[in-house]
Parts: sequence; C-alpha cells; structure tokens
Amino acid sequence: MENGFLKGRWFVLVIMVVMTAALFLTRLVSWQIVQADQYKALISHRDTYTVTGDAIRGEIFDVHGEPLAVNLTGYRVVMNKLFLEEERLNEIIERLVTVTEMCGEKWLDALPIRLNDKGQYVFEEHRQADINALKSREWLNMNAYATAGECMVQMIRRYACENYPPKIQRSIVSVRYGMIQKGYSRTQPYIFAEGLRAGSMAVIAGQMNDISGVTVESYAVRTYCSGSLAPHIVGVTGLISQEEYDERKDKGYGYTDTLGKSGIEAAFEEELRGTPGQHIYEAGEDGNVRLVRTVETAPGHSVYLTIDADLQRTAQKALQTAVQQANDYARDTENEWMGADCTGAAVVVLNVRDFSVLCAANYPSYDLSRYYEDYEQLVSDKTLPLFDRAFMGALTPGSTFKPLAAAAALQEKKITAHTPITCSGVYTTGGLRLWCMGYHGEQEVTNALVNSCNVFFAETGRLLGIQALDRYAKRCGLGVKTGVEVPESAGTLAGPDFSEQMGSEWYESFVSPAAIGQSDNQFTPLQLAAYAATIANNGQRLKTHVVDRIVKYATQEVLYRTEPTVMDNMGVSEANLHTVQNAMLLAAESYSLLQDYPIKVAGKTGTAENNGSDHANFICYAPYDDPQIAIAVMVEHGAKSYTAIGVAKAILDQYFHNS
Repeated sequence: MENGFLKGRWFVLVIMVVMTAALFLTRLVSWQIVQADQYKALISHRDTYTVTGDAIRGEIFDVHGEPLAVNLTGYRVVMNKLFLEEERLNEIIERLVTVTEMCGEKWLDALPIRLNDKGQYVFEEHRQADINALKSREWLNMNAYATAGECMVQMIRRYACENYPPKIQRSIVSVRYGMIQKGYSRTQPYIFAEGLRAGSMAVIAGQMNDISGVTVESYAVRTYCSGSLAPHIVGVTGLISQEEYDERKDKGYGYTDTLGKSGIEAAFEEELRGTPGQHIYEAGEDGNVRLVRTVETAPGHSVYLTIDADLQRTAQKALQTAVQQANDYARDTENEWMGADCTGAAVVVLNVRDFSVLCAANYPSYDLSRYYEDYEQLVSDKTLPLFDRAFMGALTPGSTFKPLAAAAALQEKKITAHTPITCSGVYTTGGLRLWCMGYHGEQEVTNALVNSCNVFFAETGRLLGIQALDRYAKRCGLGVKTGVEVPESAGTLAGPDFSEQMGSEWYESFVSPAAIGQSDNQFTPLQLAAYAATIANNGQRLKTHVVDRIVKYATQEVLYRTEPTVMDNMGVSEANLHTVQNAMLLAAESYSLLQDYPIKVAGKTGTAENNGSDHANFICYAPYDDPQIAIAVMVEHGAKSYTAIGVAKAILDQYFHNS
C-alpha cells in the first residue's frame, strides 16, 4: 500500500514538472519570438521625431511673365526643443532678446502687455482679442477685470523668472507664451524672429553659437514686386489662424505655417503651397539626437494671370484721374451734388475672344508689400481701399442697361427696329413719374439708345414685362456670377424675387424704372464688362477668368491652361443684335471724348441716381467691326459720364496704340 502511495506521489510530481517546463517553454517562445520587437525596444529604446519644414510657395506672374508675387531669401532665428537645454530656457531667451535688439531687429512679441514709462504693466488696448485669450479659462483662468499686473504676476511665477529685472521678465513671459500658442514641441520648432538683415544674421549666429538648439536659418520670404499692382486680385499671405489650422491640420498644416488669405493667393492655395520637407530625428536612451532621414521639399506650382501689367497700371492711374476730375468739377461749379462726394471707382477690361480679365482696377487701393504694416489704417479708411469694387462693388447701372432692354424687346417682338414711341419728357405709370433729359418726340430704338431716352425704354419695359427682362439680363451675366476664380458678387436683379427677399411688394409698374437701369438693379463692373463682351461676341457669354495657366515651379512645364467655356447665350437674332450694336456705335460717336477716335468704338453711358451725386458709368467694346476688348467703368458719385469715358479712353489708347 505504501509503495502504491509513493508511486502515486511520484506520478503527480512528474506531471507537475512537465507542466511547469511546458509553461516555461511557452513563455520563452513568447518572449523570444512573439514579443521580440517589444522587448528589443525596452532594451534599446529609441524615440523618433519628425520636424516639418517650410514648403516653397509657387509664384504669381502677369500674362507676359512680369513677377507679381515671388520668393526671396530671408533669415530667421529658430528654437528647436529637440536640442535645447530646457533648464536654461529663460537664460537662452534673455540672451536671444538682448542680441536681437542690439542688432536693431524685432523678435516675435506675442504678449498683449507692455511696460509703460512708470514701469507699470499695462494692456495694449488695441489687442482686445489677445487680452481676452490671455485671461481665458484655457490659459490664465482670470476674471475679465484682472489687471495686466495681476496677469504678469501669475505668468512670472509660472515661468520661474522672478529673479530677472521687469523688462527681461516681460520678454521671457512673451516668448514662452508665444511658444505655447504656436505649439512648441519636439516636432514643432519655434520661430523667435524673422525678416532679419544679413548682417544681423551673422551677429546673432556668432553670439549664440555655443547654445545648442538655437539656429539662424534662411527661408523663403513672400515678396510683392509691385505691391500696388492689382492687389485685390493677387491677394496676400499670412500666418495660419487657429480656425484655419483646425480646418487644415489633416492636410499637413502646422501652427506656424503661412497660407493665402485673399485673392489668387487664397483661391489657389492648394496649387501654390507645395509640399513641406521633413527631418526625421532619432533620440536614444543616452539623450543623443541624430538625423536619420530627410524628405526634400517639393515646391508649389506657379500661376500666370491673364492680367496685363501695363494695362493695369494705365487703368489704376486713369481711375485716380477720374475721381479727381469729379471733385474738381464740383469745386469749380460750387455744386456739391456734382461730384464732391466722389471717392471711389473701378474698371474691368475683358478679352472678348475668351473673356479673360486683362485688367481689373480699383481706386482707392493699397500696397500688398505694406499690407500688415498699414492694416489698421486701411481698415478704418472710410473710402474702403481694401474693398474690391471691380468684382464685389455692385452699383446701379443706369442707362448702360438700355441696350439689354432693347435687345430683349426686339427679340420678344414687343417692338421692331422701326417702332415709334413718343417722348414728351416725362413718363407716368402706376403712380411713378420718370423724367427724361429732354423732349425727344417720336423716335425708334436706335435714336432712343443714342439719346438715352428714359421715356422710350420705360414704355419698352412695360411692354416687355419683368420676367422677360430678367431672363435676358441673366443670359448676359447680370444678376448672376460670371465664374471668375476669386470672390465676386452676383449683384441684384430688380423683380418680384428680390422684392420678396427684402420683404417688400413688387408692382408691375416697377418694370419701367428697372428697364432704364434703376430700381433694385445693381451690378459689378465685372458683370457689366461681361455683358458688354456678350453683345460684342454676338450674344455668346463665356466664363470670365483671371488665371491663364499653371506651370511647374522650376521647369515652367504647363500643367493647366484655362480654355474658353460657354456659360450662356442671349438668344437674340443676328439682325436684332446688329440693331443694338449699331446704336451703341452711333452713341459712342456722339460722345465728345470719342468723336473722331481712330478706332470704331461701340458704347453706352449711364448716370445712376442715388443718395448723393449720380454714379457715372460706361460700357464699350472695340474695334466695332472685329471686337477685341470690352470695358466697364463705374465711378461712384462721378456725376458726369465723361469721367467714366475718360478712363475707357486711356485704356483704349494703351491697348491699341502703346502696347
């Protein structure tokens, strides 16, 4: 019995040994095979960091290759957390601030607090949004009434810079606050200063060469060669905002990236931006960091506009002259309603053959190269220099609308080329009284266009009706967007739909003022130019565009070229359209500035009533027999149409005689 018991115990013992060995073997296999990579990492730990650099932005040129927005070499100071001794950060910042200011350079100051002459901390009141962000729950968590001094006490304690003098304390706090704002980390270096002169670069590099993690490097600086040339079209770049970062971070944008803010710079951000380069670093257990791989930057593509720089310069100068003429006329006549309130104007020129924008000028305007420096002044300027009047400024067209009304009425058979309508100087309909500039008597459509007879077109509008009038207007690009690549206004078309939007009632009699270019009709110079070009193009409207082609940055290989795109057709017969075209030719020949002009011009003026001096408008195209360009000019409160005609004549001279 005892032997049986012993045999049983030995059997259990053997089983336990076998099971233990099997378990150990299983764990050994797991350690050596299944989890080998994990344990290798524990034995030899390596952290990898990817630092993304700048992308090389594509450049912008006029149609002939004149540079408008290019990249020049600049210098900046960068702080890299991978290599900085964090325990010396305050000391490093103090040294950087001192040497940078010694060179007469500015560093990026993020703090909306300054030291006044009495040595007190005060808020920079014009930076209210920054002040609110500083006090917010996400940052200092202080109430709205907290003073600048109270904010500084908390930040000085947070950054352990109590032993520095107040001026240096403020600098340290500002830099470290900026670091947090810009996401400073091992993968996101901090730009301490940029736009340095070459001499300053050398001094700063020499003074800081013993500090690991502080480098002076070159970078591409966006430069606007002719900053005042078509600034509303070219646009501007700027640092990415928090909202923009949230929208674009999945596309590889960083906290310190630059992107297009307006114009072509914004509209073609994807094409212009390029792909940033990368440096991949590896940090070992010993603290040493080494570069293991570099991904080269791929530059963005360059954009060639349809803009002719010389024509643009002529247009900009002509607009300034027109505004001055209106002001002078009001002064000379001692009548403030004759142009004293004229402060703005715009002109657009289209190529009739493809509806490309040859120039789009605004007055007043601004200089892209001084945009941020002058921003506060520009924003507060009541003449609105930042406003793109050419593409966004919708004004009442006045009599420039009458060729459209004539074409629509002829095509709808409400009148013929010989239908007589008698002008007695005033037209009455539905309680409205519309005055004419003269007593024209009996006349047909050609004479009515030459004479710009309100009575004739008020009656024509009544016969036509608002639905038909608006239908033809839209076909010509009025009241709809023209398709240009940058922001534009659709304007407004008078009619029941717009009245309903405005919460007012539409009456049938309102079609008469609408037909003479009044009522709620408001169009941009771009729309009027597209309308004039449509008439010149025998009724076919193409898509307007300001981009000619997109090319590779280095090789200039064409990647994309804008081709003509049909948007609509007036639907007017050749005979009816010829009647309108001929009337516009005769009208242009009656204007003193265009009499005996060596090239035949078809055109129509328009003075539009408003609160103040009348707007002065003019549309035209030339040459009449073989149209090449169409022009639309709008002079706000210009009073007299000759101010607008003068702008068009200067452009015609430049295009046909000086180009």
